Amino acid sequence: MVKRFAGCWPRALRGWFGDYFFMIIKKKIVSLHTEFFVSKIMAKGRILYINQGVTPFSEESDATVMNRYLPQYTQDLGREIRVFVPRFTDINERKHQLHEVIRLSGMNLIVNNCDHQLIIKVGSIPTARLQVYFIDNEEYFAKFGDTFDSKGVLVPSNDERILFFGRGTLEAVRKLAWQPHLIHFSGWFSGMVPFYLRRINKENAFFSGTRTVFSLEADSFKGKFAEEMERKMRADGATAKDLRLYQNLDYMTLMKAAITYANAIVISSPNVDPELVQFAKENKRHVLDYMPDRTEFYAKINKLYETLCGSSLNN
Repeated sequence: MVKRFAGCWPRALRGWFGDYFFMIIKKKIVSLHTEFFVSKIMAKGRILYINQGVTPFSEESDATVMNRYLPQYTQDLGREIRVFVPRFTDINERKHQLHEVIRLSGMNLIVNNCDHQLIIKVGSIPTARLQVYFIDNEEYFAKFGDTFDSKGVLVPSNDERILFFGRGTLEAVRKLAWQPHLIHFSGWFSGMVPFYLRRINKENAFFSGTRTVFSLEADSFKGKFAEEMERKMRADGATAKDLRLYQNLDYMTLMKAAITYANAIVISSPNVDPELVQFAKENKRHVLDYMPDRTEFYAKINKLYETLCGSSLNN
């Protein structure tokens, strides 16, 4: 085909430019042809990770280590990934050189009938070629203080925090115009993500067809969310069916609601509450048990992605 392309040029023109010029053109055409097909082969799907924390930005734990290395493993398979976490006050912006993403920031989200500015910041892990996006807001993450009190009991006002984080993350992804094949969310702070996925899909089909995986962590806590949570969710479009899952909202209720809405469950720690493990296995077809070998575990998780998404993950 390339030979015929070269031969179609007038002989006089070929003689003037010389055979060397045509050799360069041939190589360029072959190179572009190869790059096109390689790009088609390497298009391995888009995975969105929504986590409570990621090392080294957050204090190191089994969960934050997994949230750091699982996305890298997935990225090394050739897949596109995005990672979103809340910008808690213990994250040192100067140390980690976080900076605001102007094109994503600036929108306002209404929570409890008040406007709250959504600020998106980004930091990188150079050794992993990995970027992490941070959901921030001065009131919710700078002024609210700690998530738990001195006795380890949940501060009730966290209800608005998790509403803002869940919705803010999905709105930021929409603004990126980056449509994920699958969302893998983990930990209790991401527990409202499936609710907002349902709500957004009623108004906009951006996440239509997106599959979800929820990782259960050993992150249980005492205490309940504020009693006004139901009213705040209703203002955000919650139906009576939704609200039945979130009544008297505490840790167990939030986790069971997330399990109910997710397409698959990953048991990411050997210390996950046994009641939640049993609930997941009784209600979900796809439940991946914890594996101590991290490389094998990450490989199995990616196989789970393929099972849920089918051929779309490789297109």
